Amino acid sequence: MQFIEKQDTQTSSKIALSVEMLSNNGPFLKPPFVKKLRDKLYELRISNLRIFYTIQNNEYYLLHGFKKKSQKTPAKEIKTAVDRMKETI
Repeated sequence: MQFIEKQDTQTSSKIALSVEMLSNNGPFLKPPFVKKLRDKLYELRISNLRIFYTIQNNEYYLLHGFKKKSQKTPAKEIKTAVDRMKETI
């Protein structure tokens, strides 16, 4: 995912650790690490970063990532993730 590749080493390490935690704990991972946004769309929460993902046939697909700058998740970020999810499914 290009978003992860563009991050500095420390941030990339935090993302890798969070993705590994998601991989190991799957659906048992709860807030504050994961939040369900919509049907089949979740966000992985890492400090001020958000990575949207979906689960299909017990596989995790990272769809979209962004730096969160406000309290509310921007609609355009969710739309990007939903569009990518439709391509994946």
